[in-house]
Amino acid sequence: MTIVSADYLLTCDKEFKIVKNQAICFDSKIKEIAPLKDLTKRYPDAKVILCESNSVLMPGLINVHMHLEFSANKTTLDYGDFISWLNSVIKSRDDLSSRCDEAYIDGVLKDILKSGTTTIGAISSFGADLNSCVKTPINVVYFNEVLGSNPAAVDALYNDFLGRLEESKRYESDSFTPAISIHSPYSTHPILAKKALLQSLLVSTHFMESKAERDWLDCSSGDFVQFFKNFAPDAKPVNEAISYLELFKGYKTLFTHATLATEKELEMMNDIGTITHCPVSNRLLGSKKLDIKKVKNLTLATDGLSSNSSLNLWDEMRAALMIHESIDPNLLAKELILASTANASKALYKNSGMLEKGLDGDIISLKLPDVVENLDALALFLVLHIDKAEHIFIKGIKQQ
Repeated sequence: MTIVSADYLLTCDKEFKIVKNQAICFDSKIKEIAPLKDLTKRYPDAKVILCESNSVLMPGLINVHMHLEFSANKTTLDYGDFISWLNSVIKSRDDLSSRCDEAYIDGVLKDILKSGTTTIGAISSFGADLNSCVKTPINVVYFNEVLGSNPAAVDALYNDFLGRLEESKRYESDSFTPAISIHSPYSTHPILAKKALLQSLLVSTHFMESKAERDWLDCSSGDFVQFFKNFAPDAKPVNEAISYLELFKGYKTLFTHATLATEKELEMMNDIGTITHCPVSNRLLGSKKLDIKKVKNLTLATDGLSSNSSLNLWDEMRAALMIHESIDPNLLAKELILASTANASKALYKNSGMLEKGLDGDIISLKLPDVVENLDALALFLVLHIDKAEHIFIKGIKQQ
């Protein structure tokens, strides 16, 4: 049993409630939030941690969508245009994969943990990150990815996917959840998608990330025409946008990007599941920015180091804060924190994301540089000034 006391407790509930000079008592689950003197009387054997002045307690961050397998990329891949980036990924895939071994991914996950991220959604194309995701103390939802648009290869591609999925199921636990990823409408044949969806697991998919995807699905035109000719001279789109979204009705689904989605498509995604915003990746790959005002339950993610320079959600929040200039920064900061905690927990069906009795003891403490006079600005100050957590607990276990 642990009791942690701080100047501010950010509950991340719907009211975005902030309480001053309180403490939280927890083991694997949160037991109680009350003044420190009351908790020490009720739990005399608990270990007590007094955070430094100007510290904030809040739920651990949740990064719902990241690719770990190309984490060795720094200056290898091309940015500015989606197809140029995609061609550079294909060209450098083997080299990046060989450099991104298990020890490398272990180090990346340690850095992610230091930022205060206690849960991730890992999108795995090859299974090369499986051992690292099983070993890490971070809670992992492990999305085994399936893709391929050639109908003649559906059975082989599905069997490969199924083998990786079954291997990940061997490690299922309270902190490791196998799931599936249907790559995208331009890359995944509907028969293959339907077969994978029959697994009835949590699903993630990319949708409308680029103008190239929009043009290809709508008109069989644009930059994907030449791209697909390199693989099949008579290639045609295998999905229409709306029919692709309809595949996911009845399944728990996270839709990532959606920067070029229409009003109708956004409405469908809002009704089916949740939409994930990756602002840095979208900027680097030449896309528009997501209209987050039209998103019902926004989640935030970093994508991978193949299209980002950081897997730190605080960096991603700062980027989002700067590009959505029409939204008041104090209001936007609150929305971004909720997108990285309560909303993200709901999207991944986790028992966390808020400081509330009975939820998992996934808790972090953060130190601000000075006293906060205006509590309404606390969220903004966190987004502006925080890079790492001072104390990190996952299911009540201290991590540093």
